[in-house]
Amino acid sequence: MHHRTPAEDRAHWERTADALLLAVRPYATEGHGLVHLPGTPSHNGVLSDGLEGFARTFLAAAFRLAGAAGADPHDLAGWYAAGLAAGTDPRHPDRWPSFTECNQAKVEAASIALALHETRPWIWDRLDPAVRQRVLDWFAPMVATLMPGNNWIWFQGVTEAFARTAGGAWQQQDLDRTIALTDGWYAGDGWYSDGLTGAGHRNFDHYNGWAMHLYPLWFCRILGDAAPAGLLDRYRDRLRRFLEDQRVLVGANGSPLIQGRSLTYRHAALASVWTGALFDATPLAPGETRALATRVHDHFHGHGAVDAQGLLTLGWHRPFRGILQSYSGPASPYWASKGFIGLALPPDHPVWTEPAAPLAVERADVVRALTAPGWLVSTTAADGVVRVVNHGGDHADPGRPHADDPSYARFAYSTHTAPETPGDPTVPGGSADADPVDNAVVLLDAEGRASHRRPATRISLDGATAVSRSRAHWLPDATWDVFGGPDAPYTLGPWITVGSALRGSVEVRAVRVDGDRGDGHVLRIGGWALAVDTLPPDGSGARVAGSDGLVSLVTGVRGLPRTGVVPGHDSNALGPLSATPVVQSAGPVAHGTLHVALVHLGAADPATLPGVTARTEGTTLAADVTWADGTRDTIRLPAPDPDAHDPWKDQPRA
Repeated sequence: MHHRTPAEDRAHWERTADALLLAVRPYATEGHGLVHLPGTPSHNGVLSDGLEGFARTFLAAAFRLAGAAGADPHDLAGWYAAGLAAGTDPRHPDRWPSFTECNQAKVEAASIALALHETRPWIWDRLDPAVRQRVLDWFAPMVATLMPGNNWIWFQGVTEAFARTAGGAWQQQDLDRTIALTDGWYAGDGWYSDGLTGAGHRNFDHYNGWAMHLYPLWFCRILGDAAPAGLLDRYRDRLRRFLEDQRVLVGANGSPLIQGRSLTYRHAALASVWTGALFDATPLAPGETRALATRVHDHFHGHGAVDAQGLLTLGWHRPFRGILQSYSGPASPYWASKGFIGLALPPDHPVWTEPAAPLAVERADVVRALTAPGWLVSTTAADGVVRVVNHGGDHADPGRPHADDPSYARFAYSTHTAPETPGDPTVPGGSADADPVDNAVVLLDAEGRASHRRPATRISLDGATAVSRSRAHWLPDATWDVFGGPDAPYTLGPWITVGSALRGSVEVRAVRVDGDRGDGHVLRIGGWALAVDTLPPDGSGARVAGSDGLVSLVTGVRGLPRTGVVPGHDSNALGPLSATPVVQSAGPVAHGTLHVALVHLGAADPATLPGVTARTEGTTLAADVTWADGTRDTIRLPAPDPDAHDPWKDQPRA
């Protein structure tokens, strides 16, 4: 834990922002309109990536300028004003792509609009009138564009809001649609499903914070008195509730939860934390806000997020392509600019003056059910680990099969482990999960191929227990697209019902298999994947000691006698070598019976494992769990209803 004073904290943040902004300048074009950072281009192309380099760094520059009341020792205002002039000049070699040339430009337009609003006295108001008009002309084709039905609608909303205040083009219908769609995606308790997938709330990840809470509040900030009555308060209430959960989703090590897509944005996970402070929409005390943010900042900067040239890399800690998306280009990590929103607060704001407070994970152990995303949460103060067991969102259309996405389909995620992500997203379909292992419950076919989970249906979430069900299926090869496809051929298998009880460092994971017996399948349950210095020796059972001192252990207590460790090579964001403990059935899995494994992640082997006994309640299989302190939980796994509608029966099969 750092020991800086509040004033030193602010200076620390300012130095980081300045260093990041100055480091990109050698890669800018002569007119500053494009920033071409080194690395593999995204699928959007080099011109789009260059615009991204300008727009995303401009956002950090804007927060830096705003909080310093225009004090500008590095001429940020002049440097970016030059880029605005060049980028919006159709005849200039630095010109920006139009929205018709490059859809991604709509994303970057929102960063530019937001940055212009925050720096209005020092940049916008001082621009040549002809340049101001060119900026508005570049924004204008956003009007009446039917944006994708997800967080992208807010790129339109924020851009048109700024244009409205600056004399540019805007349309009330666009703003109304943005507000209405967002309300439809609200899943309750502060959480949004980022767009609806198959008419269900299933898309839960960091976009809750860095898009779904940030843009609506800035939309109101930009419009001021022109914002619809009551809208600001509605968004503030939702953010305040979300932060009650987010504050327990950051580990004592400073890592946010390693789950979902676009993880290379890193610090952007702080967008909602800082926004809560800026809009007085947070349950966190000012000292906790700064402590949490600084811990995250120091986590990334202490683990190689910045290279020798001072540039943010594509990865989580080290450069690592396995967690990227096809839209990830060299400048994509600079959405981390959203993590610097705190610098927009003046130096005398309480977040920059009050003493630091301990993080929620350090103050007490927490056991909590997050109803909206369908997550169970357990944090332990002794090791600072946050664990999430996932029986809710999987970012999948529930009406058709998908390959598992490692960032969404795992049964558990944490702040100290990363899912195994062996795919290369730069190859079409390369991010498909060829062989789900870590925190997966799979059936192995005769060739040893693992089944896939998505989509899964939540059955229950109650206290410290949750249950979900999915249909085992196998895609024909490892390169199938992660989002499947309406005509994707597959092999259909039995139903797998999984229940969890989570307390402390241990999850009790109970499983039943029902339906088509096929040729007989082996049941395998994987634990937490850990980065390791060396692979465990033979005879280690299902136990892995990680390079950071954590222990991952799986203990089969019913029907899972075989143990082993599955190695990973350059498949984990936290290290080049990784290992996952697994247990499995001795032969073809028995249907309609209870199988139970205890899945542990902690700083040491568990002192005491919970006791589990099995019983039946009609056709329901029940696992009664007794924890070391006497607390009891019951996991109930109902049998699939043979008369229920089967959405899979009409799907094409291999």
